Amino acid sequence: MDTLDFLPVSLEDMHRRDWWYYDFLVVTADAYIDHPSFGTALIARCLESLGFRTAVLAQPDWHSADAFRAMGRPRYGVFIGGGNIDSMVAHYTAAKKRRTSDAYSPGNKMGLRPDRPTIVYAGRAREAFPGLPIVIGGLEGSLRRFAHYDYWDDKVRRSILFDAGADLLVYGMGERATGQIAKRLAKGEPVERLTDIRGTAYAAKNPACPFESVEAPSFEAVCAHKRDYALAAKVEYEEHDAVRGRAVCQRHGDRVLVVNPPAMPLSREELDAVYALPYAREVHPMYDALGAVAAIEEVRFSVAHNRGCFGGCNFCSLAFHQGRMVTSRSHESVLREVEGFTRDPKFKGYVHDVGGPSANFRHPSCRQQLKNGMCKNRSCLAPTPCKNIDPSHADYLALLRKVRAVPGVKKVFIRSGIRYDYMLSEKNGEFFSQLVKHHVSGQLKVAPEHCSARVLDYMGKPHFDVYERFRDKYQRLNQRYGLEQYLVPYLMSSHPGCTLNDAVDLAVFLNRTGRQPEQVQDFYPTPGTLSTCMWYTELDPRTMEPVYVAKSPHDKALQRALLQWKRPEKRRLVVEALHRAGRTDLIGFGRECLVRPLGEVRNPAQRESRARPAKGAKPPARGAEKSGARGRQGRGRKK
Repeated sequence: MDTLDFLPVSLEDMHRRDWWYYDFLVVTADAYIDHPSFGTALIARCLESLGFRTAVLAQPDWHSADAFRAMGRPRYGVFIGGGNIDSMVAHYTAAKKRRTSDAYSPGNKMGLRPDRPTIVYAGRAREAFPGLPIVIGGLEGSLRRFAHYDYWDDKVRRSILFDAGADLLVYGMGERATGQIAKRLAKGEPVERLTDIRGTAYAAKNPACPFESVEAPSFEAVCAHKRDYALAAKVEYEEHDAVRGRAVCQRHGDRVLVVNPPAMPLSREELDAVYALPYAREVHPMYDALGAVAAIEEVRFSVAHNRGCFGGCNFCSLAFHQGRMVTSRSHESVLREVEGFTRDPKFKGYVHDVGGPSANFRHPSCRQQLKNGMCKNRSCLAPTPCKNIDPSHADYLALLRKVRAVPGVKKVFIRSGIRYDYMLSEKNGEFFSQLVKHHVSGQLKVAPEHCSARVLDYMGKPHFDVYERFRDKYQRLNQRYGLEQYLVPYLMSSHPGCTLNDAVDLAVFLNRTGRQPEQVQDFYPTPGTLSTCMWYTELDPRTMEPVYVAKSPHDKALQRALLQWKRPEKRRLVVEALHRAGRTDLIGFGRECLVRPLGEVRNPAQRESRARPAKGAKPPARGAEKSGARGRQGRGRKK
């Protein structure tokens, strides 16, 4: 593709457009992919649509300010984001080990972005452009907007606004706030006066907040007292509502952080317009010689049809970023995007996903929230669906049927996450049948996470009997249609509230049902989740009651080993865990046992008998469960 299909990334690009100046610089820690699944492209194209000359600086060399000066000084300001996933998650595993590849960099190369790039880039931008307004945002800025526990430093850090030295912070889906900021800066309004924009945060010594406000415990208080941290987290979550939310003030020393109420979600018409902007939908050609950017392949032939999530998983940051109110694109908008796929030479007829944070959400959970906002102390779905919920899948089903009918489309899959408890709330079951018949590519991935009701309550997930009802129906439908499709359940170890005995119970269940996870996801305390608050404070911020947390690497390893009990290298840990849990009955040679005693070997006759299938044993049923691997953070968690 020609570089003219993209926004300028160099002086040469600017001169090809006869530009001798530009208005805004958009800086990102990801490689430049001009696709609406990437926040940088969304913000940059929205600025362009408002008539602003916008340039992109992707993965700049941060060791000096030279890269920031390369295209000259922008007229009005700099917008900075840390990329599509939190940089620390991109760099480190849950065990704090350095990752070996980065899917958002050319050739999967590590080291092209610094840790905490929003802070680093803001410092370089300030050095390059003294006096120019600097606005930070994206996922990294959004989830770190308040004082927050940082797992990698193992301490509470200030709001990223202070560490970055930025003038403003945009949180959530930032198109609306970004547009307002850009227009007012272009009119010559000083950035210090931009204090009345929803979905933004700023700092001042004596702020005159234009919105109704509430105060959260100060940075100093949340550093000193874990109870204050939990109270602050409760306030921050309760006020994160576009309809009823108030501004939240949090003192940091002699200044006050003011986080204005969330911006209203884009309307359907506005969302359609955002996705109709002239994206190249490709990786910038400057990377051709450096290797592919793998992140594009996940979304190249996928459609994001919705935003927001009322699922309420406590370990997921989506609610604190996109919000709990669901909005969606029109059928026409989605169909135009799919028709565009069919003109791409790389398209083989398979739409990989028609999804979003939770694929089967197309509308708000109930009518009341449109007027009153989301309930403060009630989840829409867990542990049981609210009586006011609207479970209709009719609109989503109609959309999928239209996509399947597009000439050139062979199959349409859903792989971004199905909220199965929401599916089961629909009485007629039509969507379930259509899902099994048309939209599963061999495996359907869902996330029961655990089997303990108590642990699931801490997670904000439905109880396990709901998953079992879903699994049974899935298997029956596969048998009815003569299909051999598997169910892949995602599981998590060492979530706050999960004791060693809970982990044993999950291992026993897996053993009884004949499944062995290939990979287990340890709970990862990322910024902006209630579960991370539980992990740090050992308190449930919803109730202020104590919560057990497996914090030490060894305790976490014991829980993980129990879910991988068949691996020889995990044997000693499994034996230790069972002794500590008082479950030595699970050490032995019986079918119910997880592991044999250390130092003991079964005699050959026993080994042969155990290995041989029982007489008359049947092969696995169609639609049976398979073990699954949990992927790393992104963009939203699977539900």
